[in-house]
Amino acid sequence: MGTWRVGAVTAVAGTALLLGGCATDPPRGGATHGADGDRPAATSSGDVQHSANARLVANLPLSAPFDGEEAWGTDLAFQGDFAYVGNYEGFTVADIRDPARPKVVTRVVCPGGQNDISVSGNLLFLSIDEPRDGPTCDSRRGDELSGWEGIRIFDISDRAHPRYVKALETPCGSHTHTLVPAKDPGTLYVYVSAFGPDEDSRNCRPPHDSISIVKVPVQDPAKAAIVAEPVLFSDGADDSGPASTSGCHDITAYPEKDLAAGGCLGNGILMDISDRERPKVLRQVTDTENFSIWHSATFSNDGKRVIFTDELGGGASATCDAKTGPDRGADAIYDIGGDRTLKRRAYFKIPRHQTATENCVSHNGSLLPVPGKTIMVQGWYQGGVSVIDLTDPDRPQEIAYVDRGPIGGAGEQPTLGGSWSAYYYNGYIYSSDITRGLDVIAVDDPRTDPAKSVRLKELNAQTQVAYPE
Repeated sequence: MGTWRVGAVTAVAGTALLLGGCATDPPRGGATHGADGDRPAATSSGDVQHSANARLVANLPLSAPFDGEEAWGTDLAFQGDFAYVGNYEGFTVADIRDPARPKVVTRVVCPGGQNDISVSGNLLFLSIDEPRDGPTCDSRRGDELSGWEGIRIFDISDRAHPRYVKALETPCGSHTHTLVPAKDPGTLYVYVSAFGPDEDSRNCRPPHDSISIVKVPVQDPAKAAIVAEPVLFSDGADDSGPASTSGCHDITAYPEKDLAAGGCLGNGILMDISDRERPKVLRQVTDTENFSIWHSATFSNDGKRVIFTDELGGGASATCDAKTGPDRGADAIYDIGGDRTLKRRAYFKIPRHQTATENCVSHNGSLLPVPGKTIMVQGWYQGGVSVIDLTDPDRPQEIAYVDRGPIGGAGEQPTLGGSWSAYYYNGYIYSSDITRGLDVIAVDDPRTDPAKSVRLKELNAQTQVAYPE
């Protein structure tokens, strides 16, 4: 175990804000949202627009030390009665025992974008994709071409005082990562996704067509090490679309099915991960007409479909408008055939147009555990949080939403904000809002209510776990 000390700040004043709430066939490859009459009825509470079946229950705002201009909230993970919220400045441990009154347990200062976060047992992992002058939490911004980037590991056996254990430098850093349990319970694998090679970089030279695989002995995480760097694109980068394939952005694993799917900038991939250290690409798919940045993926519960997302504009642009249209910056639903072929069925994009100053595009989400259905909740940055019924892959429909008002001033360019990630966990939706903190959302609808009976001990959305059908 390491001996580094972390600047943990226990926010005794970290109180939640309590918010009242009110209570035809598509063209081939086209987006389907349902007719206007099928859309959820809308209402509002203050600056929050929401469907009648959804309400904002509480908000745990960002506060010192995460109150700087770029102290942006990022991804989420869950364990028991606690939520773990990534931030460019570190991470927050929040007590969600009472979802209507979330409380800060501690805020750990450990700068390094994006600090995407996962938890497993007593271990917590952070992704660093920003050059630092060293691996530890007291590091400063480093040189763009020679700085340190990679994975940090913490011991969270004492949630109020997380302890830095180790860091591993990985090629091109770690934009995101995915926990993949080994078939031996004493071992955990971390699939590290990164991209953006540079000829002049010390640790990220082209071609970068691989991922890094870290093997973690659960009982001795200080011995974690990179054990493989498998090449996923043996034919080199795919330059046919707007974004070149130079590594992956996000990978979602479905260990029970021995499958993984990735958004890899220029294409989407389906992988066999039965050998955890030797993942094999089964299929690649491209969409040069509508997909700009293949971002991430979510499997249906039965593993027979996969939903890919397109992060058009990189998350900083206003793409939820009439000009961009319904098929770009959207989700795409694909069937997974018996021979592992991928066939697109439809696109989905939120039907609510946003203003020119609201960054909006499809982003991180997870399934609601509704037996026999494929219902997903998803963050769309300033487009809000959307609950989507994808059970009929040809006619996906939004069935609930919460959409906060625009942030920032009256300038012409979008201000970064909104829901980075929105995940369903033990009866509620939790959304990591980039500038507003942790939102807690309740949905009351016969189509989603069965999910309330499913209880999880842990949730990392990029590591899918099957729920009873």
